Amino acid sequence: METPSANSPTYSLGLDYGTSSVRALITSNHSANALSSAVCGYAHGEDGILLDSNKPDLARQAPSDYLTGAKQAIRESIAHAEAKDPSFDVSQIVGLGVDTTGSTPIPVDRKGQALALTPAFADHIGAQAWLWKDHTAAEEAQEISDHARKRHPEYLESCGGSYSSEWFWAKLLKMAREHPEVVEQTHGWIEICDWIPAVLTGNTDRPVRGICAAGHKGLYHARWGGYPERSFWEGLHPECARIWNTLEGCQVQVVGQMAGRLSPSWALECGLPSGIPVSTGALDAHMGAVGSGIQPGTMVKIMGTSTCDIVVAPLQDPLPYISGLCGMAPETVLPNCHGIEAGQSAVGDLFHWCTDRLLEGSAHTHDSLSQQASMLRPGQSGLLALDWNNGNRSLLCDPQLTGLLIGQTLHTKAHEVYRALIEATAFGARMIIDQMKSSGILIDTVVACGGLADKNPLLMQIYADILGLRVCCSASEQTCALGSAMAGSVAAGSHPDIQTAQKSMMSAHEKGYTPNPEATKAYDRLFSLYRQLHDSFGGVKASSIGMGEIMKELIRLRRLSLNGSH
Repeated sequence: METPSANSPTYSLGLDYGTSSVRALITSNHSANALSSAVCGYAHGEDGILLDSNKPDLARQAPSDYLTGAKQAIRESIAHAEAKDPSFDVSQIVGLGVDTTGSTPIPVDRKGQALALTPAFADHIGAQAWLWKDHTAAEEAQEISDHARKRHPEYLESCGGSYSSEWFWAKLLKMAREHPEVVEQTHGWIEICDWIPAVLTGNTDRPVRGICAAGHKGLYHARWGGYPERSFWEGLHPECARIWNTLEGCQVQVVGQMAGRLSPSWALECGLPSGIPVSTGALDAHMGAVGSGIQPGTMVKIMGTSTCDIVVAPLQDPLPYISGLCGMAPETVLPNCHGIEAGQSAVGDLFHWCTDRLLEGSAHTHDSLSQQASMLRPGQSGLLALDWNNGNRSLLCDPQLTGLLIGQTLHTKAHEVYRALIEATAFGARMIIDQMKSSGILIDTVVACGGLADKNPLLMQIYADILGLRVCCSASEQTCALGSAMAGSVAAGSHPDIQTAQKSMMSAHEKGYTPNPEATKAYDRLFSLYRQLHDSFGGVKASSIGMGEIMKELIRLRRLSLNGSH
């Protein structure tokens, strides 16, 4: 491998696997200079997702798309870098990092090859990657939760009290029961954030597992010696216990540690230097938090099809049990910090549902609806919604909850519904923040990143007003890929740790939204009604007022808003 001279600039490459595409970003290791990027959409399915009209909860992906997408995106990003800066040379790329959606596990054979890449299982839906938004394992997740409450309640303390249908073990249990022909040929079950680095380094037969996915999706914790004990899985399904054997003694590392070196074959395929370090993989939201400059006191909201909320707290501070969160584990985001995750299952997807399904065939667009909705004052529509069209990820942890819109009249307009859906997602975000704050977690700043944060000022202002906090937008439009590039720079030795990489490789947040006090006051009243709906329909407790009274209160608040009396 040719190495750059001591005085030449060096770069790292971040690979960011999203729900519909993979992005490659080349960025400087010593300045906030994102040199180039490229995106490759997945070829199979609908927007990259394999669906089944008879199973609306099913969402899978073709592993081949991950590999072809990486090759194309990397080559195009290199070409763009060379065109942008004639002094750039590919030998200056010294490290590579990977983030992916999660939990998105795949079944692999004894050599670590994805079963879906073999002729026998190429078209088998059970052998594909089980995408994060696949909720077919809802019953299995409930069974794991019930089993843990009886035998090892401590396991659930790391995931807010309930195991999710989106996660590693629930999907394995579902596959074992529904597709015995697949599980019979399955040697290992691996998150794609661990599988991609193993493929890139040629270590698929001995993959490194990242603490990020293991700790937040796989019930891995040092308190009980790693993954839950084998006997726990024996009580659920023998195949789960068998596959547990492949995890016993596996190498689990934090992001920034080297998973291996880029293999000669992949270097040739992508046009990269052979042998450059590849970081241990991580989940996209966690790397988005890193790329957004997360630190104690800051919540990073990664806003896309769904939303993930990431917070860190000093490792020396005891972490309380917080009900309803998605995961709490040490050093899954930053060294010497607890990583805390929560989120909402439908945000961007909810807005797309409104424009593409509810208003299908109309002239309405996101831009036109946002423009019209921006003319409304809080409460003016008389509408209130629950944001559960894809279930509730936090705090109720129930994928079988559904959406709700109340307050409709014969005068209700499309842009009013659109705004009510935006407000619902912001109310859901406030539920999460209030839960964390009540448990002693410091949150004084919110940083939003992702496509929604960049493209929709109305959304960001509503969030600031409802949360009562200043909401900043991340300086980078590609924070997940940037976070992965930072991890690659640490693996390469360009920086000693992630925090140092953050200081060198990211810009300050310039764009932000400050709460409007009058709007916050009005939204506080609406939020109290949202909480009533949340608790009543979520099964937390009976509402203190009837549903009919909530409708009448919405009418009263609408009248106040129209009169400017909030």
